[in-house]
Order: sequence, then structure tokens, then C-alpha cells
Amino acid sequence: MNSSFFKSRLVVMNFLEFAVWGAYLTSMGSYLVTVGLARNIAMFYAVQGIVSIFMPGLIGIVADRWIPAQRLLGICHFLAGGFMAAAAFYGMQAGEHVELNRLFLLYAMSVAFYMPTLALGNSVAFSTLTRAGYDTVKDFPPVRVFGTIGFICTMLAVDAFGFQTTYGQFFVSAALSILLGFYAQTLPSCPVNGNGENKSIIEALGFNAFALFKQRRMAVFFVFSMLLGVSLQITNGFANPFIMSFKDIPEFSDTFGANHANALISLSQMSETCCILLIPFFMKRFGIKRVMMIAMLAWVFRFGLFGLGNPGEGVWMFILSMIVYGVAFDFFNISGALFVDQNTEGNVRSSAQGLFMIMTNGLGATIGMFGAQAVVNHYVYSVPSTEMLLQLEGWRISWYIFAAYALLVLVLFSFFFREIKK
Repeated sequence: MNSSFFKSRLVVMNFLEFAVWGAYLTSMGSYLVTVGLARNIAMFYAVQGIVSIFMPGLIGIVADRWIPAQRLLGICHFLAGGFMAAAAFYGMQAGEHVELNRLFLLYAMSVAFYMPTLALGNSVAFSTLTRAGYDTVKDFPPVRVFGTIGFICTMLAVDAFGFQTTYGQFFVSAALSILLGFYAQTLPSCPVNGNGENKSIIEALGFNAFALFKQRRMAVFFVFSMLLGVSLQITNGFANPFIMSFKDIPEFSDTFGANHANALISLSQMSETCCILLIPFFMKRFGIKRVMMIAMLAWVFRFGLFGLGNPGEGVWMFILSMIVYGVAFDFFNISGALFVDQNTEGNVRSSAQGLFMIMTNGLGATIGMFGAQAVVNHYVYSVPSTEMLLQLEGWRISWYIFAAYALLVLVLFSFFFREIKK
């Protein structure tokens, strides 16, 4: 079977992997506002970070030692899809009388098995491309770009079917997750290292990936990955409710953006499709440090432009914010995954990818969402819902605070991270 066939299989895998996430990630906040859980948005996004602290690492250990990564990818998606379907059925049954604890528990169980699949998907792709003779730095981004396309497709579908503020988005995600569960079982097998060599308990469990912190450069990289990870979920959780809040202001009530926030936000993912393809050039030309700094600067603009724009005459600022998101997200996430892949040994590679997820989507995103919720609650949701202009001003202050944080991380990173020239 030729190597190009393997590559096409990975394209489908990435498409479905991120289509599952795109069904709810950017619109769930508006659904929670609709059912009276606006002050709890952070819980639903932060749980992605909480489970990422331990689940990707644990699942990565299993993939490294016992179960082939592609098979484990499918098992995780079966479980994630089942729990997401249960959350959707509960939302349908409860209507506007949703109980926080019940919805959150079902959603959290789904996320607990979905989040490890992001790292497993990377491991499957890197393993397959390497064994087929491809250069991962050059050939992984064009494969990964189809994940972004999948994300966009489900975002637009959820918008088109009117699911932005309903439980319907969970049904879409569940169906795609179960589909990928079946498809993953047909992917090329990935090797495991379950041999009989004498190893310490740390090595047997795969915890030796944490030994990477003994290397100053890797330790600094992972710490700043966590600090930048603080920014990752903020716009996913709050951009849609923020933009849709303009519907209650007469001046903006009929604008396209205020009524179709998901369609507007999808420009962010469209930007990703272009930015992913730029990564090989930027990585080889500028190196990981400058690429990460570009990503951090893009986060400053991402947040700042939200604070300055509106869906009316200032919509161009929203659009520009969506465009720079591609740089902010991809230059950090994809370049970071490639950096980890190139700076770790094969026997801990899946565990190292899991560790990268722990620091970014785990600790970083968890801290970021709870911090952002506190800011938004103080400046936005503490204001009476009848005072829409005051709430809007609170939103603007919140976005400026997030931008200032990203700028601080950029300055600190430029001083502390040292790159080895090759």
C-alpha cells in the first residue's frame, strides 16, 4: 500500500477529529447563557483543561506501552460520543430547566475521553508519516489543515441549523465522534513499546516524559506553553456570547455578525487553514522562539481587536481579530507539537505530546478560563441585564485585560527562552 494512501487516511482522521470539537466549542457559551448558566461558562471550558492535566498523559502511557494509538483513539471516541449524546438527550428533556450538575457531569465525562484524542491523533499522524518516509515538519501541516476545515464545517452547520443556542450542537458532536470511533479502527497500526526489558516504575508507566523538565530549555518551553495556554479557551468560551449580546442593542440588532456569531467566528478557523501551511517556512526560517513570539503577539491583537470592534461599522476589527487567530493558535499549538516531537526520544514521544497537552490545554486553559470568568463576571454579569451599554463597556474592559496579559507573557518569554541554533 503506497504512502500517499496513508496520508489520505490521516486527512480524513484529522477532519473528523476537529469536526467533533467544532460542533460545540465556540457556541456552547451561548447555549449556557440561554439556559441560565452564564456565570458557569468557565466550568464547562475549564473542565477540558482539568482533564487534560492527567487524561492525555495517562492515555499516552497506554498508547506508548500497551494499546496501539490508533485503536485507543477509536475507543476514546466511542466513549466521548456516548457521553455527549447523553448530555444532548438530557438538554432536550430539560429544556430551559437545565440542572448544572447533571449537564456538567455528562459533558465532563465526554470531554475526559475526547481531550486525549488530540494528542493521540498527533501521535498516529507522526508515526504514520515517519514510517512512510515523510518529513513531519513539511508534511504534517498540510494534513492537519483538514482538521481545521472539519472544525469550520461543523461550526457553519450548527449556525445554519440554528443550534448555536440549543442542545442540538451536542447531538452533532456525538454522531461525529462515534463515526470516528469506527474509522480509527481501520487506520495503520502504530507500534507500542511493551517489551520485557527491566525498567523502573517511572519508565514502565511512561512518567519519564516528565524528566524533560530537567533540561532547562525544555522546562522553560513547557512553563511558557502553560502561560500562553491561559489564552487558548477564552475566546472559545466568551466570543460567541459577547458578539450575540449586540443583538440587544438597537443599533446592532439587525447586523449579520450579531445574529450569526458562529459564522463570523468561523473566519478564525478559515485563517487557520492558511496559517498552518505557513508553519514549515516559519519554523525553518525563524525557529521555534520567534514563531512562539509571533503567536503571543497575535494573541495581543486577537483580544485587543475584540475590545475595539463591533458588528456594525467596527466589524472590520472583528474580522481582523479572526484573521490573526490563525497565527495565534497554529503558530503555538502546531509548532509546539512539532518542537516536542523533534526534541524527544521515540519511547516517550506519545507521553511527551501528552505532557504538552497537560501544560497547555490542561493547567494553562484551566487557569485561564476561571480567571477570565472572574473578570467577565465582575465587569459584565454583575451589571443588570437591562443595562446593555454598561455590560458592553464591561466586555471591552475584559478584552483589554486579556490583551495586556498576553503582552506580558510575550515580554517574559523573549527574555527567558533560549533556542539552540541548528
